[in-house]
Amino acid sequence: MSHILRRSLPAMNTHWFQPANEATLPSPALLLFSERIDANLRLMVEIAGDPARLRPHVKTHKLGPLIQRQLALGITKFKCATIAEAEMTASAGAPDVLLSLPPVGPHIARLAELVRAFPQTRFATIADHAATIRGLSAGARAAGLTFEVFLDIDCGMHRTGIAPGEEAMALYRLLCATPALRPAGLHAYDGHLHQPDLAARTAQCAADFAPVHALRQRLLSAGLPVPVLIAAGSPTFPCHARLHPECELSPGTTVLWDFGYGDKFPDLAFQTAAVLLTRVVSKPGANRLCLDLGHKAVASENPHPRVRLLELPDAVPVVHSEEHLVIETPRAAEFAIGATLHGIPRHVCPTVALHSEAWLVAGGVARECWPILARARRITV
Repeated sequence: MSHILRRSLPAMNTHWFQPANEATLPSPALLLFSERIDANLRLMVEIAGDPARLRPHVKTHKLGPLIQRQLALGITKFKCATIAEAEMTASAGAPDVLLSLPPVGPHIARLAELVRAFPQTRFATIADHAATIRGLSAGARAAGLTFEVFLDIDCGMHRTGIAPGEEAMALYRLLCATPALRPAGLHAYDGHLHQPDLAARTAQCAADFAPVHALRQRLLSAGLPVPVLIAAGSPTFPCHARLHPECELSPGTTVLWDFGYGDKFPDLAFQTAAVLLTRVVSKPGANRLCLDLGHKAVASENPHPRVRLLELPDAVPVVHSEEHLVIETPRAAEFAIGATLHGIPRHVCPTVALHSEAWLVAGGVARECWPILARARRITV
């Protein structure tokens, strides 16, 4: 459960990213800014044109309270990557949840347990191989259930999915004919499309999706049910919203945003809503500061800068280890031991997963601490 900070509050700080009571917060800490999150959610609905078209990915925030904010806006369908994320989403009251990683091994039995544990939620998953389809069928029959399954289509990312051709046709026929499974439609994620220019991104989005639409039409012409077509990562979300009115849309990073996407896609007017609070713990040289913002507090799969310090945007990272980040700046003398700094991560999704809790900042004050339950591989199921 979240708890509310009830200490007396000092005067408001100057900048939007500085909670008035940040002196009471431990560091490193993940701060989430309520008003900015709400603005991002409203913009998502505005771009989609209808909340019924949205199926946001929960991997970015992994938080039940943010599921509930989206439900309040009329968003009822969600996408997730893990059983834990699916459980968190269902626990928050979501009526429709897609597990978008093909379940194999013991995860098939876990999916069945999840379906039984949350009868009020409609669950579906994806498959891109006959072995996965057979495994899902066996698991569903053993549990006395029917699984809804989307055929996962590779539209250019080459991560999961089957190319939208003859083999996909045959695999969808197999899905339709396999006991204890119900075909849910097609799922096609185009996370490889990162063109900074909107016109170029839109054109490539249309080109890469043309074979997916052709496959859908062939399936329908063959008398096979294709109830839903799911598309779009965050960069192509507005492209699909305009080009493909029949698609459900699955942005994720848009809820919190980060500087990686913010720099690359200036056409997307989402606000940074997640900030890392860090402190100076040492001063190892005249022009150096050591911060408590190591690999365990900010995602480190990208090259530096992995975090953009709002007070020191030109600081140069020189050492990054598990608990420490050493930066070089000619302004080091301005910051005393214990001074706070604030950073925007390059990649917010894996950064959130590093934190067991997040502080909700509303009205310039950190008011609640939310446990990030779905960062775990397992909650109860």
